[in-house]
Amino acid sequence: MKILITGGNGQLGSELHKISTNYNFEWLFTDRKSFNISDLDNINIYLNICKPNIIINCAAYTYVDKAEDDFEFANIVNHKAISLIAKWCNDNNCNLIHISTDYVYDGNSSLPYVETDQTNPLNNYGKSKLLGDIACQKNNPSSIIIRTSWLYSSFGNNFVKNLINLNQNSDEIKVINDQFGSPTYGGDLANVILYIISSKKWHPGIYNYTNNGNISWFDFASEIKSIYEFHTIIKSISTKEYSQKVKRPKYSTLDNSKIIKTFNIKQMDYLDSLQKCIKIIQNEL
Repeated sequence: MKILITGGNGQLGSELHKISTNYNFEWLFTDRKSFNISDLDNINIYLNICKPNIIINCAAYTYVDKAEDDFEFANIVNHKAISLIAKWCNDNNCNLIHISTDYVYDGNSSLPYVETDQTNPLNNYGKSKLLGDIACQKNNPSSIIIRTSWLYSSFGNNFVKNLINLNQNSDEIKVINDQFGSPTYGGDLANVILYIISSKKWHPGIYNYTNNGNISWFDFASEIKSIYEFHTIIKSISTKEYSQKVKRPKYSTLDNSKIIKTFNIKQMDYLDSLQKCIKIIQNEL
């Protein structure tokens, strides 16, 4: 069985690559140089040559602020490309797992979002990802879409690594205290994806997967500081004080009940996974 991963150099793609040797599959990890999904004319050509049995689409345009000024390119990567990939999968008996985001919701809920809740993205990034989800289901009803949130890893750029760097180079850090969600360790999500594939129990649809927790960015930053035993002052501020360029959901915690029940998935606690990731980062220094 040949598995193709788009976005192979990203956080999730790198986590998948790290554990891929534990599985007896033929792997094809791609990046923008080997398979640039923004080149829409090349998508079918490339897929017709490599002929994968499963595609895990980790590639995405994730620059939230930049997407506000360049919706056209964000829409190409997050919507039009996945639309073509989904259609190719549907026409060629190829299973597709597509990674999506909590940003498809507006954050006005007071309860964790379930997969059937109304979507209403606040920004162009979220809009482009939602359009991708819709196209994915339309063009390939047998696809699996996994929505996640606050993704971090020992690979790439993310909140955890940025906070570690700030703690090492600053006396005081300001972090938002009124946006709440569930941090997700990329290593846990990678394990879930490969568990689903290796279980050979394919149940199409939209699923949420995050680590277990409902915390603010300030809480998250405080835990990172505590684990590392930094002495930096972390100041709690509101979204209004931070003056973000683009609106983000104030509450985007995702309910994981569906994926847990359907695939017998174990949801990891966010603090346990954060400690595990930080230990990996420390060992790499």
